[in-house]
Amino acid sequence: MPVVQHTATSVVTIERFIIEEERLHPTATGELSGILYDIALAAKMIANKVRRAGLADILGSTDSSNIQGEIQQKLDVFANDTIVKAMDHGGRLCAMASEEEPGIIPIPDGFRTGKYCLLFDPLDGSSNIDVNVPVGTIFSVVQKITRGRHGEMEDMLQPGRRQVAAGYVIYGSSTMLVYTTGQGVHGFTLDPSIGEFLLSHPHIRIPDDGRYLSVNDSYEAQWDEPTKLLMRKYRGLEGGRKPLSVRYVGSLVADFHRNLLGGGIFCYPSNKRATGGKLRLLYEASPLSFICEQAGGAASNGVERILDIQPSELHQRVPLFIGSKRDVDLAVQTLAQRSELVEA
Repeated sequence: MPVVQHTATSVVTIERFIIEEERLHPTATGELSGILYDIALAAKMIANKVRRAGLADILGSTDSSNIQGEIQQKLDVFANDTIVKAMDHGGRLCAMASEEEPGIIPIPDGFRTGKYCLLFDPLDGSSNIDVNVPVGTIFSVVQKITRGRHGEMEDMLQPGRRQVAAGYVIYGSSTMLVYTTGQGVHGFTLDPSIGEFLLSHPHIRIPDDGRYLSVNDSYEAQWDEPTKLLMRKYRGLEGGRKPLSVRYVGSLVADFHRNLLGGGIFCYPSNKRATGGKLRLLYEASPLSFICEQAGGAASNGVERILDIQPSELHQRVPLFIGSKRDVDLAVQTLAQRSELVEA
């Protein structure tokens, strides 16, 4: 498959990169490119607000809660509104869905509609905002499959393998946008002095064997025995493996980003309190899984490939094991003991 080559000394903006990628596909209409431009613009606006969060009256919680019953942070609401307003008028989308809203977000009357749907988590890890831990935005783009002008639930509830683009933005010491359209994974760092995302991490590949284990150990008492065994294997306490170093931020984007670049696995297993998992399939697990696989990694719920799961509801939750391929394979092999225990 053709790829655009850039020299080490060339300065490549995200706009230039997208245009050059689009030229490799003569039948491209430019709509998907436009969606990526709009997301980059929204990311700049959110990054600016996040940077100023400690100086402005933006920290802390609102009095409302989202569809999951979680108290919404002020920046959550700002990020959600910013993305919606940046995306709803371009004529490229037929509908949107957000982790922060209960149902489909329609394109307002009077605006043109397009052939794509956008699903997004506007500010992942927002509970960490007050302590200055990196937060992020996650997004997924799927093509419309129904015939009407506006997007319907059937358009939203597509398995992850049908995504045409996915990405995330991490607002940390620097702001980075990482995305894929199925042609590999590329990362862009925001240069605040010129207000542009510049290509900084072309053709990202995750190592087959990881260095890091990212898991919340506070749930250990709630895990089943195969999950506990898996964690002992990762730590080198079973199976003779080299132990992974434990690194857990508690912000999915931050943990995933570190592991994508350095190798490792992020785990959020099911537990007695959340038997169906905690992370959202459409807004978190599916887009990050598309990115991970494009970078040579893997992602599973412990039984099934994440990208093969058929969603049944907009805010569906799943367990997640995502990262370096061999580490994910170990999870699938070890957790297969659950079915063996049931059969016994």
